[in-house]
Amino acid sequence: MKRVTILLPLILSGCVVGTVAKTAADVATLPVKAVSAGVDAATTSQSEADANRGRELRRADEERGRLAREMQQRCAKGRPLPTDVCQPVQPR
Repeated sequence: MKRVTILLPLILSGCVVGTVAKTAADVATLPVKAVSAGVDAATTSQSEADANRGRELRRADEERGRLAREMQQRCAKGRPLPTDVCQPVQPR
């Protein structure tokens, strides 16, 4: 029993030292993690920029397509706007 009483503090001291060292490392790296998270939030990566540009291009293309369909409908109904470029109907 005396051996266990003598060995117990020695065994547990390693756990306490390891825990204190880990806590000290976590405290030391906390400001670095906070700054890097702020930089990541404030900047845009190249892949994010590419995705945003692709999204803008798709939206512009959809808008052009919508406007072209509206122009075709107006031309087909015989009520084009002055800016519409209607193709003359060719007889078959």
